[in-house]
Amino acid sequence: MTQPRTVKTKARSYAERVLKVDHAGENGAVHIYAGQIAVARFTAPSLVAELREFQSHEEKHRAIFAAELERRGVRRCRSYLLCGWGGYLLGLTTALCGRAAIAATTVAVERVVLAHLHEQLEQLQGHDAAAFAAVASIAAEEQEHHDKSAAHAAQGGAWPKILSPVVSMSTESVIWLGMRM
Repeated sequence: MTQPRTVKTKARSYAERVLKVDHAGENGAVHIYAGQIAVARFTAPSLVAELREFQSHEEKHRAIFAAELERRGVRRCRSYLLCGWGGYLLGLTTALCGRAAIAATTVAVERVVLAHLHEQLEQLQGHDAAAFAAVASIAAEEQEHHDKSAAHAAQGGAWPKILSPVVSMSTESVIWLGMRM
């Protein structure tokens, strides 16, 4: 006798992909801040406390998505480790360039992340309450990271103009890849 196949709905499949990619993205964010903190102690010591606060938020966000994936019996995204390593390298590199580069990186990442979160919330509303709640629970802190960093980046001269398109495109690419892995 064969086992009955479980049919996933399109909405559930989308929700699971979103949760996996958001979990991997939060891992990347934790590691961006880890890399920035490691170098910012020398290049931007006045930002270290804020970076640690942001990192603690991202650790909490990662745990929210991990718990929801575990509850559903879904394994993490294949891009999880890539996000971690890439995030750490991005954090180290941008922190070498100082305070404005650190802030510009956060603004660029969060701008992309916030756009994706809003799109995800629209798609999940009314289709998957648990996934919607997980995504909604992090949006305010991601907006806070963006807004605080935007104030720092505004004083940054050329770094925001140089880093914004590169970091935004990289973030979009990682999300695109994660949704397909």
